[in-house]
Amino acid sequence: MTSAVGATGTTGTSSTTGMKGMAGMTGPYPGRPEAVIVDGRTLSCEDVAAVALHGARVVLADEVLPRLARDRAVVDDVVDRQVPTYGLTTGLGSRSSYALPRDELAQFSVRTVRGRANAVGDPLPVPVVRAALVARVNGLAGGGSGVSPEIVPLLVGMLNSRVHPVVPEVGSIGASDLCQMAHVGLVVIGEGRAELVGEVLDGAAALRRAGLSPAELGPKDGHVLCSASPLAAGHGGLVLHEAATVLTLAQAVTALTFEGFRANTSPLDARVLGLRPAPGQSRAAAELLALLAGGDLTDPRHARRVQDPISLRCAAQVHGALHSALDFADAALDPELNGSGDNPVVLADTDTDSNAGTSADFGTGTGEILSSGNFHTPALALAFDTLALALTQTAAISAERMRRLLNPGLSGLPANLSPYGPERSGFAPLAKTAQALVAEIRLLSAPVSTDPRHGADGVEDDSTNAALGARRLSTMLVRLRQLLAVEALAAAQAVDLASPAALGRGPVVLHAAIRELVPRLDDDRPCGADVDRVSDAVLGSDEVRSTLRALTRGAS
Repeated sequence: MTSAVGATGTTGTSSTTGMKGMAGMTGPYPGRPEAVIVDGRTLSCEDVAAVALHGARVVLADEVLPRLARDRAVVDDVVDRQVPTYGLTTGLGSRSSYALPRDELAQFSVRTVRGRANAVGDPLPVPVVRAALVARVNGLAGGGSGVSPEIVPLLVGMLNSRVHPVVPEVGSIGASDLCQMAHVGLVVIGEGRAELVGEVLDGAAALRRAGLSPAELGPKDGHVLCSASPLAAGHGGLVLHEAATVLTLAQAVTALTFEGFRANTSPLDARVLGLRPAPGQSRAAAELLALLAGGDLTDPRHARRVQDPISLRCAAQVHGALHSALDFADAALDPELNGSGDNPVVLADTDTDSNAGTSADFGTGTGEILSSGNFHTPALALAFDTLALALTQTAAISAERMRRLLNPGLSGLPANLSPYGPERSGFAPLAKTAQALVAEIRLLSAPVSTDPRHGADGVEDDSTNAALGARRLSTMLVRLRQLLAVEALAAAQAVDLASPAALGRGPVVLHAAIRELVPRLDDDRPCGADVDRVSDAVLGSDEVRSTLRALTRGAS
């Protein structure tokens, strides 16, 4: 796609914790796009991350505005003919049987936004808000909402001008992200609050400073601004992007532990794994071998033991399960990023005689508006829960590998990895920190998709908590990265003490990056700050991440 149109403009708790250490909005940078073209069909997690974390501009594809105009013509026709249609000419939820007066339709849109802006708590981090905005823009760009076409360029202008609505972190139960996305709608109409260049302003002032004007809402627009699940989808795109990277980091840290422990690599043999091809395990094993390539450990004769503890011997099985969980989550997320989650949905240019409608589904002559369940996200919520459990398994064996390194009877290394032996604490106290991190991760892995819940009386009687599922994953990923930093520190010390003849390519990269920041442990010293340095400046480094990804790319 070579040409596109775009809007003009200048370039708390668990949520805040979840974004800590992630890359900031630094603008265009090598290897990432300066602009993301939004067409409603092809938005990826990488695109979401580029916009949300790195400030890539959003540009609407050429076909988007004509598509929106066609859909809007259907809405206008329904309004002109006063056809009873949910959320357009009738009330919402349990008030869906109430027919709205024609002259109140536009004001009803405004009241819809104001009446649903009920989220509470600390503001969501700016990257999460940007992710939700680009997810909603893409959902609208694909058609089906019937929104007034001028609203979409305004949302794009807000992204590109860095006008970020202040959205409290708690309010969605997963039956659309209504009570949170309504805070975006407030800014669209020049109300609410928005952050601009670090300053929180009222919505009208933020738009004005950015050279943007508030929208005049028409029929259905208010509902569209609140509808669908863009917060769950956008935040989900961010966490899946980060989770894939954290899996690569877990593989690299495991490879470093293999080197320090002198682990047996025969369980990674493709012939062994082929006898029981569990999902993802062959890919994980191939990646570990690719990281270890170039060292002498890929020959099992260099192993310290015939059979290692499960946390090392079965790393490929556990990390393979995380690969599988990520694949499941990717498949569940793509329709949310690239589909219409509106209710009702607008189908322009359809043959109205070919579909038998119900009392709530009416042809318009130029298209149809049909009741929809596309806002409901059970598969996405289940995928987030599954991913949370897989991350917890990965965390658990990381802590156990670290503990095995401290045990001289298993590792053949000095007790607690102290060169002075048992009269020093060495890394033993860090094992408690590792267990504390595992405890937090395990607590956050509790499923959220199975909570009992209800909404509007007798109508909205199921929901998914998908947005919550994404939000807790952010915190889990930060904690897991900190845990991997604990293991990496211990593994680097183990490598120093074991002095292998040749390290694999991945361990060489990781060990060198750690030792640039943190010296080997000699006498006892505080190590918590070392963990934070490794977590932020090594495992959080774009350079380290890209190098490790390159080493595992193509492994299968």
